[in-house]
Amino acid sequence: MSTIREISEETGISPYTLRYYEREGILPYVKRDSSGNRLYDEESKEWLNFILALRTTGMPLSEIKHYVDLYQEGESTLKLRRQLMLKHKAKVEKDLSETIKHLEQINYKLALYDMQEKGLTNMLP
Repeated sequence: MSTIREISEETGISPYTLRYYEREGILPYVKRDSSGNRLYDEESKEWLNFILALRTTGMPLSEIKHYVDLYQEGESTLKLRRQLMLKHKAKVEKDLSETIKHLEQINYKLALYDMQEKGLTNMLP
């Protein structure tokens, strides 16, 4: 079990944001001790890592909340959850493809600089 401070230090997410995620139903299954302090077990850590993956790849909190709600409804929502993940996967793949394209342009420019430094080509934009 980890405290909110430990989880905050481990993930870089502020305690305020962790409390917000829990309050809004985005981060389910956070336990409490007898004094009401939040305790994060392996299940809540896995949820948090999943939420971070979705947030980092651009999924809005409202869609994450929708996913969590569907999950809590049970197996009858499996197809809907799968569709939600497939839609997000397609968006992430598109974003990744665009990022790779931009990286290739940067690498091309760096190769030109390398050639210019060696006096092999004229200055290009």
